[in-house]
Amino acid sequence: MDKSYTPHVIEPKWQAYWAAHHTFAVSNDLAELATRPKYYILDMFPYPSGAGLHVGHPEGYTATDVLARYKRTRGFHVLHPMGWDAFGLPAERAAEREKIHPAEITRRNIDNFRTQIQRLGFSYDWDREVNTSSPEYYRWTQWIFLQLYHKGLAYMAEVPVNWCPALGTVLANEEVKDGRYVETGDPVERRSMKQWMLKITAYADRLLADLETLDWPEGVKEMQRHWIGRKEGINLFYPVEGTTETIVCFTTRPDTNFGATFISLAPEHPFVAQVCRGEIASPERAAVEAYVRESLGKTELERQEEGRTKTGVFTGHVAVNPLTRRSMPIWVSNFVLAGFGTGAVVGVPGHDRRDFEFAVAFHLPILRVVVGPDGDTSPITRAEQVQEAEGTMIHSDFLDGLPIQVAIERMKDHLETRGWGRRMVTYTLRDWLFSRQRYWGEPFPIVHDPSGAIIPLAEGLLPVTLPHIDPFRPTDDGQPPLARAGDDWLMVTLPDGRVALRETNTMPQWAGSCWYYLRYLDPHNAHAPWDPALERYWMPVDLYVGGVEHAVLHLLYARFWHKVLYDCGLVSTTEPFQRLFNQGMILAYSYQDAHGKYYHPADVQQVADGYAVRATGVPVTSRIEKMSKSKNNVVNPDEVIAKYGADAMRLYELFMGPLEQTKPWQIDGVDGVARFLARVWRLYIDERQGGVSPRLTDDAPSTTPALWRLLHQTIKKVEEDTEHLRLNTAIAQMMIFVNAATQSATFPRSLARDFLQILAPYAPHLAEELWEAMGETPSITHVAWPTHDPALCTEETMTIVVQVNGKRRDHICCAIDAAEADVVQAARTEKIAQTIGTGKIVKTIYVPRRLVNFVVR
Repeated sequence: MDKSYTPHVIEPKWQAYWAAHHTFAVSNDLAELATRPKYYILDMFPYPSGAGLHVGHPEGYTATDVLARYKRTRGFHVLHPMGWDAFGLPAERAAEREKIHPAEITRRNIDNFRTQIQRLGFSYDWDREVNTSSPEYYRWTQWIFLQLYHKGLAYMAEVPVNWCPALGTVLANEEVKDGRYVETGDPVERRSMKQWMLKITAYADRLLADLETLDWPEGVKEMQRHWIGRKEGINLFYPVEGTTETIVCFTTRPDTNFGATFISLAPEHPFVAQVCRGEIASPERAAVEAYVRESLGKTELERQEEGRTKTGVFTGHVAVNPLTRRSMPIWVSNFVLAGFGTGAVVGVPGHDRRDFEFAVAFHLPILRVVVGPDGDTSPITRAEQVQEAEGTMIHSDFLDGLPIQVAIERMKDHLETRGWGRRMVTYTLRDWLFSRQRYWGEPFPIVHDPSGAIIPLAEGLLPVTLPHIDPFRPTDDGQPPLARAGDDWLMVTLPDGRVALRETNTMPQWAGSCWYYLRYLDPHNAHAPWDPALERYWMPVDLYVGGVEHAVLHLLYARFWHKVLYDCGLVSTTEPFQRLFNQGMILAYSYQDAHGKYYHPADVQQVADGYAVRATGVPVTSRIEKMSKSKNNVVNPDEVIAKYGADAMRLYELFMGPLEQTKPWQIDGVDGVARFLARVWRLYIDERQGGVSPRLTDDAPSTTPALWRLLHQTIKKVEEDTEHLRLNTAIAQMMIFVNAATQSATFPRSLARDFLQILAPYAPHLAEELWEAMGETPSITHVAWPTHDPALCTEETMTIVVQVNGKRRDHICCAIDAAEADVVQAARTEKIAQTIGTGKIVKTIYVPRRLVNFVVR
């Protein structure tokens, strides 16, 4: 009878058992919940793309699953849900390619993702599954939008956007390069369009301050701080000669104002527009118009990149610096962005690298008003002389001799007293552009009456369902796809009899992901987005795990919505995610020939001087890169599971290295972990006879004292490492125990049961099967975690290396509390005596608990 380890039989069996028994479901009964502490562990839910999962995706899911299973054994109510971030432009593009409706594409992709995820045995509460594209879900997304609108945080404004005519939608700056959409190559143009905006800037200070309350990676906090970009400074007022206009420039360094020599304006600045329209006369009008036209055709990101090579044009006007009475030429330059500060920059080329480069390019004066620690007071002619940081003021009248930080505040007082400036706090953060000209997104719960007035719909009219239209492209005259819907959807009769037109823009993909963690609390509630009592019990999320690529936008937007909900009295916490962990990326080997063609790893073999294509012998270069279909290096988890089993894949993903590190996938590593699991199986099961191995006995654990002690040390280490997500070292410790148990003649059942309990969060299918084989009642899921005995976790003996002249010659075992003299005496073994021979010990070195070294001459 062959009873070898067969994961392809065991794993579906237990997955079916868990599903049938709702093993991981958690109650909504508040009385039952109150009996235990809670632990809410959340994965960043995936966008269900057509490509499905690759082996990099489940790493974070596996880590959270281990912790969720572990916390259940420690007596916690564990909320561990999964769902789908299902709206978005990718589904629309796929639908166009395949000639299938986005709703059908999304359903198909979700089914595939769910199947792949369930094959890995994750302990999600599938009764709480959410889908952001279902009307039952986005009804409440629309409801939250109405809360924002009623608080004055949602408004419409005319703003410049990146418009892609081919796709008929607005794109983010990050999606555009060299005037084209990065994914399709379609041309992008700048347009001014009326868009929905959310006033996230109203929460800038709170979003910044509350970062200090969060247990997040410092790098992520710093990225959010940088994105918010809070700056304390002053608006400086510079009158324009010969006009009634004043240019306002924001700066954080007013101390250098004695060194100001020019002003540069963004192409969108109102003064520039007046010059272009001829409202302010200028001999340079034609040049300014041409430069503005060229600049406005580019995205802000492109302008920032091009800003490394300074360009600009003189407006024909000068402004007066009231501090020095000097005239300063006013330029237009595309490195100045309208959305930052006031869209006007005062140039101090002696003390700002960017200003220095501009001044050099256009032969503008460069003045020194700060001397640095090197004491250099010579004229500034080279970039390395530009003093931007610490220093002392010179050539600055009443500021001379003051350190920079003192001079900054002194100058602010001076300018404000004379009406030449006003203290200001500015932010890099700008209001959130919240509308998209696409089909596959949440409709707005808004109508426009015949006069153009905005009317929010009553909550009883939600959800505004997405109409089924085909084609789902913009209309020929450029209106969003929803303008194609029939009048039965577009036209709404108001209570007073007027007929209003529905909003035809849709919300961005970020909308559904801003609050999904709250819907998981009460996903089937038809009367409210969540039960307040359940929210008070479960929130905040105790651990949120996902990729660092979401460090800014998703996390910032979700924090913003949560704070608004808090102000509305709808949630009880000021922050949604108390602890954040970013798992590292799993990379894969790619193989590319000299012509740039990539080959699948299966088509490549190792040769004497590297790698070559198996069929042709063409040499290829191997690299470790991000998994990509274009690089032919995507590893499908279904194939790994089919060959090795889900438990092996789970363990390998965690054993590769620290969870937060980036690491390469190597299939040989899965093979090694699979062999480890097979050894575990053989510890418990007699593969030839079937049934439990005869080495499992009812003997007391004290009959195998070394194994007993090692098990308690293993329980302690796995417990500590699991709590701190040091999952690779927890697995390594379990391997040490299995090696020792394999060498033991007997394996007491009490030790065998305890080991299965600590293995179960990591290899749950195997643990369940062996638990049942031992006659225990399934499931092992909620069996209490074994308690380690601190006395058994303390070593009784120690191994001491014995050296002669620094070379290892022997080793000894001593009592852990042995005195130094006793250790040294014991170290003089017969083998050491033979090594020393007729030599003389001139010195003895003892390193406690590690070694004895005899120095011999």
